[in-house]
Amino acid sequence: MPDDPQAPSAYAGRWVARIRGRIVAQGGTPEQALHAAQQSRHKEKPEILYMPIPVPLPPLLNEIRDLLPQTDIHLVGGAVRDMLLNRLSRDLDFVLPSKAIASARKVANALQADFLILDKERDTARVIFTDADGTRIFLDFASWRGNSLEEDLRKRDFTLNAIAFDLQAQALHDPLNGASDLRAKLLRACSPTSLADDPVRILRAVRLAAEFDFKIEPAARKAMKGAAPLLPNVSPERKRDELFKILEGPKPDAALRALEILGVFPHLLPELSALKGVTQSDPHIYDVWEHTLSALKHLEAILTALRVGYSAEETNDLFTGLLTLRLGRFRERFAAHFAHFLNADRSVRAALFFAALYHDVEKPATRSVDEAGRVRFYDHDTRGAASASRRAREFNLSNDEIERIEIIVRHHMRFHSFASRLENDGQAPSRKAIYRFFRDSGEAGVDLVLFGLADLRGARGPTLTQETWTAALDIARLLLENYWEKPQETVAPPRLLDGNDLMKELNLTPGRKIGQLLEAIREAQATGKIAAREEAISFARQWLEEQENHEK
Repeated sequence: MPDDPQAPSAYAGRWVARIRGRIVAQGGTPEQALHAAQQSRHKEKPEILYMPIPVPLPPLLNEIRDLLPQTDIHLVGGAVRDMLLNRLSRDLDFVLPSKAIASARKVANALQADFLILDKERDTARVIFTDADGTRIFLDFASWRGNSLEEDLRKRDFTLNAIAFDLQAQALHDPLNGASDLRAKLLRACSPTSLADDPVRILRAVRLAAEFDFKIEPAARKAMKGAAPLLPNVSPERKRDELFKILEGPKPDAALRALEILGVFPHLLPELSALKGVTQSDPHIYDVWEHTLSALKHLEAILTALRVGYSAEETNDLFTGLLTLRLGRFRERFAAHFAHFLNADRSVRAALFFAALYHDVEKPATRSVDEAGRVRFYDHDTRGAASASRRAREFNLSNDEIERIEIIVRHHMRFHSFASRLENDGQAPSRKAIYRFFRDSGEAGVDLVLFGLADLRGARGPTLTQETWTAALDIARLLLENYWEKPQETVAPPRLLDGNDLMKELNLTPGRKIGQLLEAIREAQATGKIAAREEAISFARQWLEEQENHEK
């Protein structure tokens, strides 16, 4: 055993018992180290020391420690885990013996941050601090659940989340040896009832396993499967939050497969249970469920390949290489698109992956076989949009998120129509078609392009040809060029007239026809037929005459 207690060693982050300069025992807490030492050196009195570990401390910790100098306060949960993994967290959870709300209010006042009480009965409050760069950091304060810090930790989900960091002593308190499990990349439940006590932990376990490449202990997996039927007892918001963290994190396809295997879908995403085993005709090579997972996998790979800083040398996949060559110039644009939030707490990326998860949800209900034996799914996109929207509302998503998801699901087949026509007939979409595509999709048009590519790869897998992929990339580039580089020509032409102008110039009265006429003028601009105000008025007169003749 090393003699120097300050030397880097396997004891870093542990409490040790030292006798005459030699370490004789260790533990996750001072009590554990002392007890271990007494087992072998019961006649001697050891010195109990903490062996520090170099970790990146969240910058706010020192401020909070100084604001609460006489308080027994510990950082707990995921923030401590992230510290030990050399990551910084934006979610900091603190526990105190008591007066958590009062302490949170004091911190909020000092930091000039937002403050809200989460649960008055359980003495829990939140401070939301906005950094200089606009980043929001969430500080949750809660009183112990139980009569001691250790009892509080034992009531948590997994051992690697049951490590506490003492702000005053700058030392870890790890009674369940969570740091050891963290080093072993093992997810182990804090108690036999951890999963049943709070079933949303099933989703959290799957998310952590995907995010950090952890293995779930067999006993924990069994407990997860047994607790799945209890998920309906959890609020929709808590289930939504964990699900969306899975969707915006790494390996969403693997995570969703794990949830399905664990029997979670009937109690979380019941519509998806029917996808398994639903066969499809060529060019699909998978059933609907496997195709959905494949599309999710390829969507993640496409977004990764189009991120800022990605190098084409990072892949030996021909299709990814072609993707980066054709669309790589839009990296900054993609970054800005996904930096926009439809909701302050959830990302555009997560909404896109939710839509991808539900894009074929109505295929089981719409499946039919024609006279030639070909499988068809008529209206699965329209009906799927309604189904996805219902589930999104069940999760209490914002109206903007619901609208985005609904648009993606409803229109996801349009990209394929463009690509198929280009490949088979050599016909690119007209300016009118491009205009209508973005008129109907708006900002979601970017999501539709990216998902269209992922959907194609997810449908054909290894049978995808370079010719088909090239046609799809040409469509993607054409649509994105128009959206980002020529918006005033084909996507959003400048308004030449408003409703009042039309009523004045053409002696019209207010009504539905005014809106139809304005849209007709806008579409004519997008197709290059008109470019000036007088041309718009002339076009409007002709349009009205044609309408009147048609009505006769």
